[in-house]
Amino acid sequence: MVSYQNSILNRCLPLTTFERVRELLGQMAQRFQADTGVNFSALRKRQEQDFTLFLTEDVVSSVEVPQGTLPERFALLISKRFSAWLFGDRAWEKSETESPNGKDNLPTTNCQVSIPNAQFLSVGLTFEPTAIVAFLTQLSNLVENNLFARQTLQAASKIPQSNDPTLQSEFTLSLLEIFSQDREENNAAEKVYPYVSVCQPVHNTLSQQIEQERLLNQVTTQIRQSLELPVILNTAVEQVRNFLQADRLIVYEFHCDTVEERHNSKIASSSGDYHGFAVNQNADSNFPDPLYPLASLDSSSCYGRITYEAKANDSIPSVLYLAEEGYCFIKVPKCREKYRKGFALAVEDIETAYIFSPCLLDLMRNVRVRAKLAVPIVIQEQLWGLLIVHQCFQPRQWQENEKNFLRQIAEHLAIAIYQAQLYAQLQQQKQTLEQRVIERTQELHDAMLAAQSASRTKGEFLATMSHELRTPLTCVIGLSATLLRWSFGQLSQKQRQYLQTIHDNGEHLLELINDILELSQMEAGKTVLNISDISLSLVAQYSLQIVREKALQRGVELAINLRISPSQDRFLADGKRVKQILFNLLTNGIKFTPSGGRVTLRVWLEGTQAVFQVEDTGIGISQEQLPLIFQKFQQLDTSYHRQYEGTGLGLALTKQLVELHRGRIEVDSRVGEGSIFTVWLPLPPSPPSPNDPRIPIMTDLPQGRIVLIENDEETANLICDILTAAGYQIVWIIEGTTAIKQIEILQPFAALVEINLSGLNGYEVIRQLRNSSAISNLKILAITATEIPANQLYGLGAEPDDYLNKPVQPQELLHKVQLLMTNN
Repeated sequence: MVSYQNSILNRCLPLTTFERVRELLGQMAQRFQADTGVNFSALRKRQEQDFTLFLTEDVVSSVEVPQGTLPERFALLISKRFSAWLFGDRAWEKSETESPNGKDNLPTTNCQVSIPNAQFLSVGLTFEPTAIVAFLTQLSNLVENNLFARQTLQAASKIPQSNDPTLQSEFTLSLLEIFSQDREENNAAEKVYPYVSVCQPVHNTLSQQIEQERLLNQVTTQIRQSLELPVILNTAVEQVRNFLQADRLIVYEFHCDTVEERHNSKIASSSGDYHGFAVNQNADSNFPDPLYPLASLDSSSCYGRITYEAKANDSIPSVLYLAEEGYCFIKVPKCREKYRKGFALAVEDIETAYIFSPCLLDLMRNVRVRAKLAVPIVIQEQLWGLLIVHQCFQPRQWQENEKNFLRQIAEHLAIAIYQAQLYAQLQQQKQTLEQRVIERTQELHDAMLAAQSASRTKGEFLATMSHELRTPLTCVIGLSATLLRWSFGQLSQKQRQYLQTIHDNGEHLLELINDILELSQMEAGKTVLNISDISLSLVAQYSLQIVREKALQRGVELAINLRISPSQDRFLADGKRVKQILFNLLTNGIKFTPSGGRVTLRVWLEGTQAVFQVEDTGIGISQEQLPLIFQKFQQLDTSYHRQYEGTGLGLALTKQLVELHRGRIEVDSRVGEGSIFTVWLPLPPSPPSPNDPRIPIMTDLPQGRIVLIENDEETANLICDILTAAGYQIVWIIEGTTAIKQIEILQPFAALVEINLSGLNGYEVIRQLRNSSAISNLKILAITATEIPANQLYGLGAEPDDYLNKPVQPQELLHKVQLLMTNN
């Protein structure tokens, strides 16, 4: 450590006095050499001409200096004719036993101040060459990463010698004059303003703190109220610049990417860590063109650019969108890491701070930077950017409270940036999700169109197959049966066998085609039951009769067990479909029952349900295969050479026919013992007969007609049967488009209108009926499936007299019709 004991001056001085002495040294340096910059050509000529070097503490502002190594402030003038070293540290109280900064070798000056809150320094001044050379050596060790700076300091360390007596005397007189002026000013302040001198600094400090708090609260409120990052940053940089009375304030944003991205964008960066900024192609044309040392890029580099800016006036050049390049940056080890941990860079004068980096010094001059203060913006422990204050035309001494205030602003901006990043991510995810929904919806729409197209194609194919296959099969079966029964000429046994084979295979093929067509019709929802009054015993016997021949061929015995009395023989069902169900179950039992076995059909009633049961003594079905027997095209014997023929559609079709009757089918089977299929068919609701006790008996038949506009045949038949049985004259009209003219001709007293008509909407029909003058007294009863009709869109002109909800109840229908007649 350099010894400070050879100082000719050890005093406690106000900070202003220290700055005046340092300014005096700077003026002398300018006298010795007009250009204070240093270059290699000057070093080569240092023997022929005077060599001048003027340094301040700014020269190590970007270097991590261990505590106690250097004085907090210093000014060093080196020349052949005159050299001096001025240094100072903050003063401490007399009661303290040691220096708070750890500089035990500093003069122990007792700084007794008469003006409270004034800033004082413990100051030393020396002209000793040995002390000056020792300090130069210490500086050289601290800037060892900068070759130019180290060489310059080493060269300067050979210059100090005894000062020129004339210059020494001149400097001493100027120094005494500064001390005398400062003493007079302090005494005058104490005498003229004894109270103001004490209170005014406190008042100014409090006012400044209040203004800082106000500005911080304003920035915080704006962050809470807005997610627009550009608005927040633009407003914040302008307000902070105005508060600090700075010439320019900028936000410098870092960006990290790969070598390929950097090479494509042609924005240069160096492999080391740097601080500062440089210009790019977006900058003003008056600034230097950027250089791109692409060979120095590493695999993952960070660069940056200025994204926000606030200026005091238009005379200050804009640096907005200027980007980083590493060509003339000062290389500082772990610079970004230091910023990430909260390092603040304060440069009071770039002329002295960047004296060892001529390139960067020229750059700072070009963009009009004389002093700067930079604090980091750290988000989630990652360095996002820098908040930088520029003084453009004169040096500036940055106060500690200004550094702290700028740090607080940077912390609040970090919160705003992080909040904006989260919001941007949320918006991106929202847009991505919306796009996926749109794409998925389009996919579903395309799939639906494809399914509809496939369904239409399937329907067209089945219709074509129904005609093209059934017609020739009818001829094949019919002609072969004719030849077998009425042969024209004598047939040999071989010919008769051939004809019988043709006939049997034709019938088998027709049966398969019918099953496929029937199944496709049911899946398309086009199968309609024709409910009628049937005889259970006749249906059972008929079904047994049509499979009897097939059973004889396989040597299977058929049996029937009817457990119904003659009074219970009548049942409501679709006779054709019931026969088809029984036929499929019986043929299935016969097919899987070996010769000598038995197939039994049983029929009985359970309450309002008819029960059909087919039991066989065949091969049976394993428990593992039971869930598969009602699936389409499912054969339990899946080997290539199957013993039992068929497509696997019989039982699947049977199950759907049973469910179409709202019934159910169950199976119980054991391997080697046989199977039992049981079908339950419930009694369907039937239209009431005239003798139905639910229909009120009317002694007087009503007069007039009722028109029913309904496109559903089953609903229309039910309403017509109820009203006809009650004595009304009912006219059924299917289409609403032709109903208006027919109603005007028929002149009914009431009209029942289905709301969900195909083609013309029911409300539109009602509106036209209301607007017709020929039927102004017509009563209208709307039939709807909704609890609360949504006719608000049609206006009052489409309002019916009453509503009838589905399903239609006979008593409710007759009651509403009677009310219409009464009101009429």
